Amino acid sequence: MKYGNLTLGQIEAGINKIGGEEAFLSLLRDELVVPQHTRRWREQNGVIYFTLPPTDGTTGPQWIERLEKKGFQLSKWSRDVLNSPDFKPTTGVVNNIAVLKGELFSDGNRFTKKIRAEGDKRKLKHGKDISPEIACQIREMFTDEEIKEMGLVWIIAMHESISDSDGDLRLLNASRNDDGRWLYAYYGNPDYRWNRENGFAFVVPQASPQN
Repeated sequence: MKYGNLTLGQIEAGINKIGGEEAFLSLLRDELVVPQHTRRWREQNGVIYFTLPPTDGTTGPQWIERLEKKGFQLSKWSRDVLNSPDFKPTTGVVNNIAVLKGELFSDGNRFTKKIRAEGDKRKLKHGKDISPEIACQIREMFTDEEIKEMGLVWIIAMHESISDSDGDLRLLNASRNDDGRWLYAYYGNPDYRWNRENGFAFVVPQASPQN
């Protein structure tokens, strides 16, 4: 009997040469290692791209409960944003995300207003055109290890800034931290300067259907 270009006798001889059947199986196991996870994002020219699952209408308070049940930690300010009437969930929307890495901006230009302006140049959606729920989806979707692989510490959703209980403007963000997996909310005023290790999540507009 032949297997490809080899006879059964030749295969058996090869197995015996490397130390028998157990050694052969061990070699196969070493060669066929399955990676722990398949990368769910790609990077091109300092921009990280990925697609979020369809939105399911989860409200802000429901996100608090949902994330806490999965072991995530939420800051006081993120709770304020999630409990705000300005948090508007959607249903059945599939968002393609583009994260502009902080390294694309010089330290003197990494301000919220200039980051939004760069999003406009690239024709990306932000502000009132996207829902803050994308921050919750990003936090739920990616592990801290994956965020680290992206070269980031925070991923800030560039939604319309929402006021916290003190009246300060906030933007939701997924954050990896030594003390756990966090959903934070940081300053969203136009003149706030961010760090190089931050990423800024915009929504890529969907192509218009062809007639």
